Amino acid sequence: MKHVVMGVTGSIAAYKACDIISALRKSGVDVHVILTHAGAEIITPLTLETISGNRVVKDMFDSDRHFEVEHISLAKLADLFLVAPATANFIGKMASGIADDMLTTTVMATTAPVMIAPAMNTNMYLDAATQANIETLKQRGCEFIAPATGHLACGDEGIGKLAAVEDIVRAVLDKLNVKRDLEGKRVLVTAGPTREAIDPVRYITNRSSGKMGYAIAEAAAERGADVTLISGPVSLRTPGGVKRVDIVSSDELCDSVIERFPGCDILVMAAAPADFTPAEFSSEKIKKGGDNLTLNLRATRDILKTIAPLKSNQKVMGFAAETHNVENNAIEKLKRKKLDFIAANDVTAEGAGFGTDTNIITLYGADGSREHSGMVTKREAADWLLDRLVK
Repeated sequence: MKHVVMGVTGSIAAYKACDIISALRKSGVDVHVILTHAGAEIITPLTLETISGNRVVKDMFDSDRHFEVEHISLAKLADLFLVAPATANFIGKMASGIADDMLTTTVMATTAPVMIAPAMNTNMYLDAATQANIETLKQRGCEFIAPATGHLACGDEGIGKLAAVEDIVRAVLDKLNVKRDLEGKRVLVTAGPTREAIDPVRYITNRSSGKMGYAIAEAAAERGADVTLISGPVSLRTPGGVKRVDIVSSDELCDSVIERFPGCDILVMAAAPADFTPAEFSSEKIKKGGDNLTLNLRATRDILKTIAPLKSNQKVMGFAAETHNVENNAIEKLKRKKLDFIAANDVTAEGAGFGTDTNIITLYGADGSREHSGMVTKREAADWLLDRLVK
């Protein structure tokens, strides 16, 4: 996930920060806001916290938090530093090296690229001092998103209006090198295990952590897709810009996929649904009585096989977590379930098992193709797989 630290200053255009933050989050970008005291006179920290999903930083000397050198931690966190809107005052202080509040100290401490979107009265923008400060910052490597011309809050007509939200967002995503090759596509991802109830306190499950599916959902959202994530019980944070649907059992997962499959362009079945479920559910806790318990199981519905007749132009990728005969089992599953791709891994291999942050994938295509990822992080694997789907 890419991280943007965003400064919001005391321009009347500060309210547009909400739209910028919302659009970046829909693209899978994590946004942390630094709000100046003047900015807080126009828009409240609570509003920005609600939109960003992160605590807004305003005061360098906030006693209501655990001590940390916050301007340094935010400076290090940033993949990109955006100031939108930026006032003439902020631009002047930054050009002069003045660091007297949280925003100026943090931007001075960052090594990330800095993008600035000015918003002010026309005469202030065209003033020789402002133009000289802008030129100074450009020479230091800062990039400016030029203001628009139009009707200003003060009633004047001219340059100084904050650039269009979509232009700011596009500039940020381009700078972050975020691919947008899934824009307009609807991607359905499943992730995590299922739980098959035996009685009110016991269930059958597996060791799936959900990390691979969540990484795919996050990567697809960053690339512009409208992503729905159907998740089994996991302790993972929902990626930014992703709609999450929680399920528990394999039957619930199957019903949820069937309901949403006709409306998607791509389905990635990264979940690990249980293959078997208890034939009967005991409404009361089964008491221990004797040395053995026989548990009768029945097969769960085969989700990919169930949706095969519903397939039109969708691309479907399945997963095969194997412990032996990986290639034979994967290819057999690819053909039997009429998939476009199957991503197979040997879960007994070091770095490719359940719960790890890495994976080693061999991707088999219905066209007979075969590609090997090597050991990569699950996020790298997610982009690697999506690259193949995009092609």
